[in-house]
Amino acid sequence: MAKFFKFKENNTDLRTESVAGMTTFLAMAYILFVNPEMLAIAGMDAEAVFVATALSAALATLLMGILANYPIALAPGMGLNAFFTFSVVIGMGIPWQVALFGVFCSGILFMILSISNIRETIINAIPAEMKYAAGAGIGLFIAFIGLQNTGLIQSDEATIVTFGNLAEPMALLTIFGLVITVVFLVIGLKGGIFFGMIVTAIVGMIFGIINTPDAIVAPIPSLEPTFGQLFNIEWSDVFTLQLLIVILTFLFVDFFDTAGTLYGVANQAGFIKDNKLPRAGRALLADSTATPIGAILGTSTTTSYVESASGVGAGGRTGFTSVITALFFIVALFFSPLLTVVTPAVTGPALILVGVMMASALKQIDWNRLEVAIPAFFVVLGMPLTYSIATGIAMGFIFYPITMIFKGKGKEVHPIMYGLFVVFLLYFIFLK
Repeated sequence: MAKFFKFKENNTDLRTESVAGMTTFLAMAYILFVNPEMLAIAGMDAEAVFVATALSAALATLLMGILANYPIALAPGMGLNAFFTFSVVIGMGIPWQVALFGVFCSGILFMILSISNIRETIINAIPAEMKYAAGAGIGLFIAFIGLQNTGLIQSDEATIVTFGNLAEPMALLTIFGLVITVVFLVIGLKGGIFFGMIVTAIVGMIFGIINTPDAIVAPIPSLEPTFGQLFNIEWSDVFTLQLLIVILTFLFVDFFDTAGTLYGVANQAGFIKDNKLPRAGRALLADSTATPIGAILGTSTTTSYVESASGVGAGGRTGFTSVITALFFIVALFFSPLLTVVTPAVTGPALILVGVMMASALKQIDWNRLEVAIPAFFVVLGMPLTYSIATGIAMGFIFYPITMIFKGKGKEVHPIMYGLFVVFLLYFIFLK
């Protein structure tokens, strides 16, 4: 085992890798409870989604560890699950089964890109500022959903949104959870978001705001309500421009989120050599394979997690870290009764603070260059204000060629960007 994962070459050992794997799991374990709640809003069975989340995370993370030998874990991605629920299912009125089929197709396309040189062409075609803006915009969108679901903000006829009733028990519990989780993160507690959820749930049960579960450990729930449901659809719903936009959006966000996460975590681990990521093809293949597997099981896009950096910080340097993380996800399958205590007040702080972390990408945008700052701003602002990730991306990608042309830099715009300009323009004309 030590030889297979190259412990000696990476200056690590079994104990260090094991601790790193547990650290990564704790940092991202919140997704086990946030994802079922998010997809349940789309009409999916929460217990089945819980199983699909744990299984897809375990299988994908194991694949990353063995195939690419990287200490990077995967799970259904935050932001993409929000897009799945609020933009696709609720906003566009697409049945969740068809939406899962869209996730499946985007994963297959990602796999094709990962085994070809096309991925480099696409990565280079879209300007960095647009990639950063997409990540930051999704962060703001997620935070907005967290604030809304917990009642901290609510609709208002005069101002569109306003403060909710902060004296409500759920709002008070949310504020407590937000404060305690912020404290955990600021002091550098590993798995701060996860432990923040635990403390919030316990306090909620003590004060009677959350019902106490009947058990902690139970048999694994049935996966039947979601397994393979992506193929149980009306095929007339598949061949539409609307679903094509959905597939491309899933692909876009997953593709660049994965590239950014892989590069960032690998750079922290010291893997980057001459600005290149070793075994990049294997890592991208592992990530892309995870998405169709997750869709078949019954969850939104599965992708690499930036929380893997916590395991790297604990000393993880090989794929054995990922193997340990995967094992923890398997064990977690037996803790489904805890889903009953995971209310919006428990998950809200996690959504808000994940949004904070994603919004950090704003610092990468050159706000002095208006030709890129303006399109980036429309991407970031468009997502929460239109309640749609796709619409935010479309707004920015339409403005980018326009600003660049009138700045006299039209030749610097890749033909792919002009193609996307046409696609998103048609998106507004025919779908909006």
